[in-house]
Amino acid sequence: MNKAAIGINGQSWDGYPIAYLVTQTNRFRAAVAGAPVSNTVGAYNGVRWGSELPRQSQYEKTQSRIGETLWKTPMKYIENSPVFMADRVETPLLMIHSDQDDAVPGYQGIEYFLALRRLGKECYLLNHNRGEPHNLARKANARDFAVRMLQFFEHHLKGKPAPEWMVKSVQFTDREKEKIKEMLTPKK
Repeated sequence: MNKAAIGINGQSWDGYPIAYLVTQTNRFRAAVAGAPVSNTVGAYNGVRWGSELPRQSQYEKTQSRIGETLWKTPMKYIENSPVFMADRVETPLLMIHSDQDDAVPGYQGIEYFLALRRLGKECYLLNHNRGEPHNLARKANARDFAVRMLQFFEHHLKGKPAPEWMVKSVQFTDREKEKIKEMLTPKK
């Protein structure tokens, strides 16, 4: 057992600190962040579609507890946004975001992913579109994500070869055609 091969994984409110944590430490060899907020500045004036409520109070008083408005303490919002510290990331990161996420808009994942890729960081974004909510509801998509997360961790933590989807981008329509068995069978 390699004690240095540590991975970390979290979804939603647990995904956000992981997206942030990899900007602060290189302790983890691989990280998975599901539906993380990456830019509190951009999210602040949005709507949480599941509840149809503005997100402002979430950042000021409830879940994020920044304590003030964006205009009163803009640096607190920047300092709590992983996207503004993407240049510090050294940990390979796998993210998942859905196009119909009713809690954290999918553009949050896209924004962080594009920032990391622009900076030459190792990052992957799985976007289970076609109506998936905040937490994957379709069994096929949940299975797909579980398999890819396992492959990602096995590659980075156990030294197994990178699966094809990590080497070459896989479009959603192609991903639907893949078979789980084929994904789990190492190519020779």
